[in-house]
Amino acid sequence: MHVSYRDATLDDLPEIVAIYNSTIPSRTVTADLTPVTVESRLPWFEAHGPNKRPLWVVEGQAPGGADAKRIVAWLSFSDFYGRPAYARTAEVSIYLDENTRGQGLGTRLLAAALDAAPSLGIDTLLGFIFGHNAASLALFRRCGFHDWGLLPRVAVLDGIERDLVILGLRVGESSA
Repeated sequence: MHVSYRDATLDDLPEIVAIYNSTIPSRTVTADLTPVTVESRLPWFEAHGPNKRPLWVVEGQAPGGADAKRIVAWLSFSDFYGRPAYARTAEVSIYLDENTRGQGLGTRLLAAALDAAPSLGIDTLLGFIFGHNAASLALFRRCGFHDWGLLPRVAVLDGIERDLVILGLRVGESSA
């Protein structure tokens, strides 16, 4: 699949939300239990900007060889903990359209995030991933992230308590 990524615009928000909402039923990616609205995600969208905390969208060809490009994934850098001393640390999140999963796109996006981090003033990247999300844990670990924390049974999804794993990577360092 040929893809390109770019900074998101407000016009992209409905597709970003649609991809996000498509992950909710799996109970492996997000702690939201019901779909979110575009309006509810406006403050989140506005907290991103290309020079510090980018929100990238990935455009790819629609399935079936259609010529029209559409958003097939997105990646965001978000503030960690919201205090000034943490300004050089960011959480990275990746969401893929269900038709693009398992094709290496997550690896390409995470590699691009690692490459971009220094120019964004980011020294440390974090991922917050459910302990039962084997695919995402494998992706981050393959890209050099290490387990930095475990929050046992902090989420309840459909009556099942779930762990949250915190993965971290000092950008440009080979080990944590």
